[in-house]
Amino acid sequence: MSGRARRRRRALGVLSLCVVLVAGGSWAAARFIDSSEIMVREHCTAIVGADSFTLAPDQAANAALISAVSMDRGLPARAASIGIATAVQESRLRNIDYGDRAGPDSRGLFQQRPSQGWGSEEQVMDPVYAANRFYQELELLVPDFEDLDITVAAQTVQRSAFPDAYADHEPEGRAYASALTGHSPAGLNCVLKSAEEPGDAQAMTAALQDQLSSVQPQVSDDGRTVTIPASGPRGWALVQWAVANAEQFGVTAASFGGQGWVRADRGWAPATGTEGAVTVTLAG
Repeated sequence: MSGRARRRRRALGVLSLCVVLVAGGSWAAARFIDSSEIMVREHCTAIVGADSFTLAPDQAANAALISAVSMDRGLPARAASIGIATAVQESRLRNIDYGDRAGPDSRGLFQQRPSQGWGSEEQVMDPVYAANRFYQELELLVPDFEDLDITVAAQTVQRSAFPDAYADHEPEGRAYASALTGHSPAGLNCVLKSAEEPGDAQAMTAALQDQLSSVQPQVSDDGRTVTIPASGPRGWALVQWAVANAEQFGVTAASFGGQGWVRADRGWAPATGTEGAVTVTLAG
């Protein structure tokens, strides 16, 4: 074989190797992207000051519901703190359909007992009803709840066999309530995988209005964007409600007050054109 032929053969070999490496790199990159998505541990975190508390997305959505109902009743943020801390203790913020030995017929977010006059089983398993019923008792039995420790106010309503247990969840309840009532802008972040299904704007707006009846969301013709007129803390409460419910309704972005949450980026960043209304984008 001539020197020229050997050089040509060597060059072809190097070229083939480069092609293999490039193809392999593309495959590895694709596998890395896939694995990075698989490795995402979905969670929501409320950060207020130096405190940080993490919940699963379904738990955060229930915290947002409890907060929204308190706002719907015109209650101060302290009421949401009490409500969230109570539900963390009673059900870990999950709408469970069973009780324990102390209350075998206890049900729902607040473990309310039909046999004790809290409503029918169907009613107490409705989270909006359960939250309203809790606040009804709070307002009736503890009119000075703003001046009391959370555990004292919660125990007066719940009459638990473990009266001091609510104190363990006071910081967590306060952090989520602060974000979800709009007093801590961009204080709630949810890290989620990509939305697998198209978002459901109609279901989202129906749920929001069920929890906070005075809102007036507007859905775009293509069903991809929901706009909610709002300002100040109320706007921050609504945009963080959308973040807390992003997994359930397929929200991919939400913005207000110069800040935007982007699902793909897994966090908040400055955003323009976000004054006077909350803008929520859903997967298409």
